[in-house]
Amino acid sequence: MSGAVAVTREAVSKRLRLWLAVTIASGVGYYLFLMGSLIFRFGNLPNYVVPYDWFGNVVEIIRATPSVSDMIPIILDEWALEIGFMNRSFGNGISEWSLFLVPHKVMIVFLLGALVATNIVLLLEQRRTCSKGTTFHASATTGFGAALVALSSATMSWVVCCSTPTWVVGLAMMGLGVSTSLWLEPLGSWVMALGFTSLCLTAIGLARRLASANRPATSIKSIPRPA
Repeated sequence: MSGAVAVTREAVSKRLRLWLAVTIASGVGYYLFLMGSLIFRFGNLPNYVVPYDWFGNVVEIIRATPSVSDMIPIILDEWALEIGFMNRSFGNGISEWSLFLVPHKVMIVFLLGALVATNIVLLLEQRRTCSKGTTFHASATTGFGAALVALSSATMSWVVCCSTPTWVVGLAMMGLGVSTSLWLEPLGSWVMALGFTSLCLTAIGLARRLASANRPATSIKSIPRPA
C-alpha cells in the first residue's frame, strides 16, 4: 500500500496543474450544470438570490442545541446560499425551484473532483503499460462512481416535490415519478457511499498496477546460491 501511495503522490505532483484544474473545474462546473439544467428544464432564469449567515447560524445552533447528536445533522443541513425562481403570481410569491449551496455538500463535490483528477493523472501516468481493456474499465468505473456521487450530492428544490431540498429532485426532473423519487430519498447516503467506493477502489487499483510496473524485476542470476 505504501508503494501505491508513493506513486499516487508522484503522479499528482508531476501533473499538479492538471490535477488542480480538473478538481476546481469539476466543482465549479457541477454547480453551473445544476443551474443550467434547472433553467433549461423550467424555462425561467433565476430572479432571486438569498445569502445566509451560515457561520452565525452555526454558532447559534451550537449554543442552543445541547445534544451533539442533534447538533451535527442540523448544522449539515444549514444553507449558505440560495438561487432560484420566485413566481410572483401568488401573494408574496412561491419559489418554484431553487439551487442552494450547503458547505459540506460543496466539500463533497470538490472531493469528488479531486478523486476524478487523481484517477485521470494515474491513467495518464500508466497509459503505456496498461492494456486498452484496463484503461476502459478504469475510465468506466471512474465515470460510474462520479455519476453516483454527483447525483446524490445535488442540492435542488422543486415545488412539485413539496419544495423538499433533496437529491431526488434531479430524478423527478428527469421524468421519474415524484412519489417514487421521494421514496428513494433515504438511499442517498448509500448511493454516495457506493460512488466513492467505486472511485477509491479504481484509484487504488491503478496505483498498485503502476507501482508494480515501476518495481524493478529481480534477476534470478543475482540471487546468491548457498555454498
